[in-house]
Amino acid sequence: MTNRFYGTFDSETYGGGRKTDYRNAFQIDRDRIIHAHAFRKLQSKTQVFLSGEYDFYRTRLTHTMEVAQIGRSICHFLRTRKGPLRDDFYIDADLVEAICLAHDLGHPPFGHSGERTLQELMRGRGGFEGNAQTVHLLTATMYEDRSGVRGMQPTRALLDGVLKYKTLFGEFRRPPANHFLYDSQRDVRRFVFGGSPVPRSLAPGEKLNGFKSIECQIMDWADDAAYSLNDIVDGVKAGFLTIERIEAWGDANVGDALGMRLLDELLDAVRADRLAGVVSDRIGAFITGCRLREWDNFMAARTHRYSFELVVAPEAQSQALFYKRLANDIIFESPQLQQMEHKARKVLFDLWDSCWRNYVEPGRRVVRILPPAIGALVDAARGRRAKARQICDWLAGLTDGMIVRTYKRLFNPDFGSIRDLS
Repeated sequence: MTNRFYGTFDSETYGGGRKTDYRNAFQIDRDRIIHAHAFRKLQSKTQVFLSGEYDFYRTRLTHTMEVAQIGRSICHFLRTRKGPLRDDFYIDADLVEAICLAHDLGHPPFGHSGERTLQELMRGRGGFEGNAQTVHLLTATMYEDRSGVRGMQPTRALLDGVLKYKTLFGEFRRPPANHFLYDSQRDVRRFVFGGSPVPRSLAPGEKLNGFKSIECQIMDWADDAAYSLNDIVDGVKAGFLTIERIEAWGDANVGDALGMRLLDELLDAVRADRLAGVVSDRIGAFITGCRLREWDNFMAARTHRYSFELVVAPEAQSQALFYKRLANDIIFESPQLQQMEHKARKVLFDLWDSCWRNYVEPGRRVVRILPPAIGALVDAARGRRAKARQICDWLAGLTDGMIVRTYKRLFNPDFGSIRDLS
């Protein structure tokens, strides 16, 4: 049965045509993401705690899989509700899964610490943004070959679903730290909108950034649902979220009825060692707290992806915010994770400085420290900004293990050999 929710506008691909087979366009999107090198790298990139430190911590890959499962479940739940969706008119779960699987592809090593450091290094050089870097991978580097094909040729619906932010870096009055597209991605935004001019009411900035397709909205909420709760689980397992710390945080930060209820529920679950069950129930509530509302805007006449917006129950949003605040205050602001952030900054700054001095500063080439293919890209780039982007792309694409080994080879005299090249 044909799904009337989507049309040829949604399945058109960026960067030219691609081979078709027994799968629909969105299933091909999903499969190409799963089999991409960039996706496999997520298994060795930090979510909260350093990748590889313990086997049970979430990595970017396991987090991504959880977001994809929640996203699919939201699609299935919405389809069961009375309302605009029908058996032949529904949000495609394969498409939403693909968007969720892709949403963190551009994030660098060392988690949010790595992202903040690259943002600082690129502040005057066009900026760095994890979501914009994901779009860069999808449209420019994944599956790139010698024939000139660039990117994975994603469908418009997939690319739009990943696009959490639509304002270009240069369109802000002041250079922002995050939440932007690269200036070079103007054509991507034009493609996503099918050439339709953006109305003045959505002037570049936060309003345009908030203009998201229904699939992007589902991915965004699935991401919130996953990390707001699962960071708590990992925090308890890591010993950061002890009963004493949770109680002290609650005494200083919680005064409303909902917060007290959630705090007591969390403490009881930790004491009884049944946190996994509580988290499972809460994720279920975050899924069933979703509804659709009709939405009128300049894109609604071109695609049903902009005919609806996701409405999340206020209590579910308040609960997610509670868990995120708790995790941020106790885990992310802890001396232990701040020490790891300091280490991440040093690694990235030192590697950046070595690359910059050897590949960008005129007459300063001392050693060829980059892989030959990457070094050739930096050498071929015109202008310091373009060279900086190539170095940034290389650093962002490294896993935690790869960047640590590279750092040790360059700065630790006792590490490395001629055979240790990975």
